[in-house]
Amino acid sequence: METRKLVKDKRSECRKFKSLSYSLYRGNSYWVPPLPGEIERVMSQKNHPFYVHSEADFFVVESKKEVLGRICILHNKNYCMFHHTETAFFYYFDCIEDQQVAARLFDAIEDWSQKRGLKSILGARGFLRSSGIGILVEGFDTLPAMGIPYNHSYYGPLIESCGYSKAFDHYSGILDKHPDPVIHEIAKKVMARGNFQVISFQTLSEIVPWISKIDDVHHAAFASNPNYYPSTSEEFEMISRNILAIADPRFIKLILHNGDIAGFIIAYPNINKSLKKCGGHLFPFGWLALSIEKKHPTVVDLNGIGLLPQYQGLGGNVLLYSELDKVLSSPRLKKAEVVQVDERNFRSKSDMQNLGVTITKIHRTYQKFI
Repeated sequence: METRKLVKDKRSECRKFKSLSYSLYRGNSYWVPPLPGEIERVMSQKNHPFYVHSEADFFVVESKKEVLGRICILHNKNYCMFHHTETAFFYYFDCIEDQQVAARLFDAIEDWSQKRGLKSILGARGFLRSSGIGILVEGFDTLPAMGIPYNHSYYGPLIESCGYSKAFDHYSGILDKHPDPVIHEIAKKVMARGNFQVISFQTLSEIVPWISKIDDVHHAAFASNPNYYPSTSEEFEMISRNILAIADPRFIKLILHNGDIAGFIIAYPNINKSLKKCGGHLFPFGWLALSIEKKHPTVVDLNGIGLLPQYQGLGGNVLLYSELDKVLSSPRLKKAEVVQVDERNFRSKSDMQNLGVTITKIHRTYQKFI
């Protein structure tokens, strides 16, 4: 067996890094290939904005040219400066069920981190603020939400045997209940006061002028969250493009208070069934299957539900819940998944309980001090 660092910006190395997951999950009913171009972008120092301020490397363990394990290690300097920490992130961990292979991968990233003076490693966490977080430890029998990691059940034990322990969990769950209809009557009364306004969208072009304002509100609403850090303008542009690529304007709402954004609902159609069928390839017919499922989804992912604190005693919460129920009342929709709520975010956990969310998945973030 050999542990090797891959060369970024090299097509053959990118193919090698991608290949393992396709073989590991062959025949698995729930694993979904990465979105087209995702791995190519993160392995390109020329094309990904992360490398403007930070660094990352990719490792594989091979035996006779066969890839047995892979991992990526990141030093996100902006995150470290914002949180006053010296932490590395691991991401894209995939491995056969072999402790020796896992140990080789984590030895490689720990050596990499120590050479840069970093004191701990946290993962799984990726290149953008919007990247899915954690290793799946519960909920292996359902399709993941868009962009959220899925992995074999043995990954957690492999990581723990390498000296890593739980740092925190993220919960995801199914929202398949409607609130008491009286909430809509209360929302009408709140609207009648004239201070609140609901903005709905028909086209993606209508959303574009609001995107930077939504990010400002997101910053104000979540800046105190332990996982938050500000994106650069280039990173935010990439996040925005990613959102617009899968967004459906019917599932996005803004709540205004006296003309200022007070809250938002951001939901995406889950197109993972089509992505799985086409093997993560757009051509020759993958784009058609993805387009059809995007227009007629049966599942939506709730990736952002937020209300600024100063509006929560003015009826904003009731209005937000009422609009959310309207978003999810499409006759084709079978369910909605509330995606990755941090267990340390007590307000969001409370919202999950108030909405009647049934927790179905837990993603665990692991940490090791080195």
